Amino acid sequence: MRALLARVDAVLVQAVIAAALSFAHLHDIASAAGQDGWKAWAYPVSVDLLLVAAWRRLRSGEAKASGWCWFVIALAASLGANVATAGLLDIDQVPAWLRILVAGWPAVAFLGGTLLAHSTPPGTDDHPETTDEPEQPQPIEDQEDAPDPTEALPAAPAIEPKPSPPAVPVPAALVEHARKVATEHHHRTGTAIDTPTLRARLGVPLPLADAIAAQL
Repeated sequence: MRALLARVDAVLVQAVIAAALSFAHLHDIASAAGQDGWKAWAYPVSVDLLLVAAWRRLRSGEAKASGWCWFVIALAASLGANVATAGLLDIDQVPAWLRILVAGWPAVAFLGGTLLAHSTPPGTDDHPETTDEPEQPQPIEDQEDAPDPTEALPAAPAIEPKPSPPAVPVPAALVEHARKVATEHHHRTGTAIDTPTLRARLGVPLPLADAIAAQL
């Protein structure tokens, strides 16, 4: 526990020292660029707040491109002030470009802070787009319980067989005579006699001719 507290205390002290030095350097640059009074103290606060906001966006894992962009801008402003106060810049004769950068910093910081605080990360829309997909038919859980489509069809009416014509009585003498006519026709033509010819030769009705031909 003591080791943990000692490590935390060391980190905290180091962070306080670094923040105080960076804060003082930014104040000196702002004051040298013509921002006197309370305005010179507001510049380091603005830079540090933008740096913290960008770092929180990076830690959240959302919109990392925007977070890295504003983190680099804030870090460049803080690091530039630290380097400039190391004797590389004449504080009494600040160049015009530096005065322009310091004067335009509030607008840049306001834009960065607004974008980091109110930009909506991708994929978190309040009303996500929905696609109309056709509903898939529900599968039948139990095929055995499914109704048989053939059961709903009406039964086809039974086709009754056509009644056969009643048998026509044929005298035996007429049959014998017809047999002779058929034999004579076969000897003469070489073919069996057909029913119309038999009917014409005998001079009988068609039903009677059919009955005689059935017995030949």
